Amino acid sequence: MIAIGGVIGAGLFVGSSAGIAKAGPGILISYALVGLMVVFVMRMLGEMSAANPTSGSFSAYADRALGRWAGFSIGWLYWFFWVVVLAVEATAGAKILEGWWPAVPQWGWALIVMVVLTATNLVSVGSYGEFEFWFAGIKVVAIGAFIVIGGLAVFGLLPHSDNEGAGLGHLTDSGGFLPHGPGAILTGILLVVFSFMGSEIVTLAAGESANPQRAVTKATNSVIWRIAVFYLGSIFVVITLLPWDAKAIADKGSYVAALDSIGIPHAGDIMNVIVLTAVLSCLNSGLYTASRMAFSLGQRGDAPASFARTNSRGVPQAAILGSVVFGFVAVWFNYQWPDTVFTFLLNSSGAVALFVWLVICFSQLRMRGMILRENPEKLIVRMWLFPYLTWATIAMISFVLVYMLTDKDGREQVILSALVAVLVVALALVRDRITGGPRPAAATSADAATDASAEETAAR
Repeated sequence: MIAIGGVIGAGLFVGSSAGIAKAGPGILISYALVGLMVVFVMRMLGEMSAANPTSGSFSAYADRALGRWAGFSIGWLYWFFWVVVLAVEATAGAKILEGWWPAVPQWGWALIVMVVLTATNLVSVGSYGEFEFWFAGIKVVAIGAFIVIGGLAVFGLLPHSDNEGAGLGHLTDSGGFLPHGPGAILTGILLVVFSFMGSEIVTLAAGESANPQRAVTKATNSVIWRIAVFYLGSIFVVITLLPWDAKAIADKGSYVAALDSIGIPHAGDIMNVIVLTAVLSCLNSGLYTASRMAFSLGQRGDAPASFARTNSRGVPQAAILGSVVFGFVAVWFNYQWPDTVFTFLLNSSGAVALFVWLVICFSQLRMRGMILRENPEKLIVRMWLFPYLTWATIAMISFVLVYMLTDKDGREQVILSALVAVLVVALALVRDRITGGPRPAAATSADAATDASAEETAAR
């Protein structure tokens, strides 16, 4: 369920209207291109994860394939990305909850949400999994119902629908399929790429599952239909129910406008519940992901040794608390200096996920040979058309980064994220030169499986 629901973030529900406004029906091509890129990246990551499941995932693979500096740098950058996301999602959830119960101030709701999800992560990985299972389940059922009901309304097959059911007419009846020209597809890519962030979480979580190789293989093989159904399917329903330039899409958001057009009562409230679920899911996963990356860095000697220790339930308590403390600080920054300090944090982490995808590609180029030399029987998942598709994916990601420089908001994100990345890489290189000795070995997949089994027993 983490694999199925993990690709459905709040960004899909909240941010899709901006992409539709910029690209019209052509936003489908933008989603398809970014989705294809993510499928390739996940296939590469799946190849490495199935051969060696670990909580450090791509950071541990970069460490081995590209050098300690690479594992250190991308691990801390990814940790930084997710602890900033904690603040964003806590604030977004607090806004929705304050609207329902205004007696509690927004900062109070943010605090409550953070404390509750921190507590569940501290209990056991089973608690995280249980919460995420239900969060993912709600998102999957909601978006599945939206696609089925909306699809019936599109073709006039839904009884008592307020929508006239124009079929595929809205794809071309307001200026054509590409009303702003082919270039708008690229603009759309910039707007939708960030709604795909987090797909790689499943490979971190798989390291703590009872059968990591099977979990990674299933998740990797299903990524194509997940993206096709949840992203392309739901956006297709929106732009066939309504003209892309309908005022309601800009005013209410794409999904609320679509539900309103069918005549679903209280569409805004329903969508707020779903968005809140997506927000809590993202916050839950963000805390889990940041803590497990810190745990892996601690195992490799690239973070405080306390981060690598687990309690009697197999939970890396120090890594969780260390991550959530920064998250609380970021939430405070959001309320104290939203337009200065917090904006800087947001922009300086904005392009990190694209850097992570690039590192995954370069790591896989090196890891394929290592796996074939050492344990060829572990090459269960294979990247297609290796190495040609790997290089093509590198080119696609690099193009997105370069094209972001032509956009005002994108330019700031790329430049600030690159500056932070350069700083972290420089720190890693200096640290390597100073220490220069052996460091603690990272846990093997067998260790991870043993820890997972012990934790499962303790949870029972």
